[in-house]
Amino acid sequence: MTEPQPHILVVDDHREIRDLIGRYLLKNGFRVTTSENAAAARKALKAAAVDLVVLDIMMPGEDGLSLCRFLRESSDTPVILLTAMAEDTDRVVGLEIGADDYVTKPFNPRELLARIRAVLRRTQAVPKPRDPLEARRLRFDRFVLDARRRELVGGDGVALPLSTAEFQLLTAFLKRPNMVLNRDQLMDLTSGRTPQIFDRSIDNQVSRLRKKIEVDPKNPELIKTVWGGGYIFAADVEELSE
Repeated sequence: MTEPQPHILVVDDHREIRDLIGRYLLKNGFRVTTSENAAAARKALKAAAVDLVVLDIMMPGEDGLSLCRFLRESSDTPVILLTAMAEDTDRVVGLEIGADDYVTKPFNPRELLARIRAVLRRTQAVPKPRDPLEARRLRFDRFVLDARRRELVGGDGVALPLSTAEFQLLTAFLKRPNMVLNRDQLMDLTSGRTPQIFDRSIDNQVSRLRKKIEVDPKNPELIKTVWGGGYIFAADVEELSE
């Protein structure tokens, strides 16, 4: 039995653009749903599983950055942004909040197709969470992470500040306890495809996080190094009721 083709959601308020993308992706073997705005996209996301979202930034009503932020908070669905030449700030913000890639308008459909295939290859190689992180509070070792508040509380009741990068890294580990994650996978789960823009090496992020959660950061018991493989979060994770 053949595997179903990836399902792509195209969100753009310009009919010509979304129809062009839709036809081209269908021609190249993808399943496609198109939406003219964020509200329609939210309905489409509820109606069917989507493997990747192609998302225009500039739209009337809720813009693409807001929808991208919602997707990052609620799912691991990869996002490729469509941006205009003058939208440098929005493009960087989009990458910071978790977009996986971007294509600048006007673009060649072949370039977009190549980006879609590359992102799908990369993200599908990342181990899926054993359980979706629906719980907002997670206990591990002597800590509780409140995902809604982005707050890490120690056994003494004192909150430890986490940077955005540290929070994303810790969340990636807590979703996949006792799974080996290599550096490329961790990069995809945290800052996306652009480490050179933000200068965040995974090793440095792990080192900073270890200083906050390990009893002895030089001899870590929670985030262990797997030589030649990456890292593993070697602790049980418990969901706490609200």
